[in-house]
Amino acid sequence: MIRVVLPVPLCALARVDREVTLEVAGRATQGTLLDALEAGHPALRGTIRDPVTRRRRPYLRFFACGADVSHEPPDAPLPVAVAAGAEPFLIVGAMAGG
Repeated sequence: MIRVVLPVPLCALARVDREVTLEVAGRATQGTLLDALEAGHPALRGTIRDPVTRRRRPYLRFFACGADVSHEPPDAPLPVAVAAGAEPFLIVGAMAGG
């Protein structure tokens, strides 16, 4: 099981706690993880990734094992610690304003 930590606004939208656990079929990649998250929580479709291009929304960042993986290819394997559930995959809302 892969652990995913969501920002508070997405938790409220999906009506889940800050951390959700997901089972990913096949190879654990950023793409398969997000596919499983959207399949299990349909209210999140289109909020994390653009529904047409499947690209990450601009004000969200992804972290795994303390590293920013936001710009990694969606088919790159997740770190072993994340795939094993020892470390969470973090989806973080970026700060903006002026």
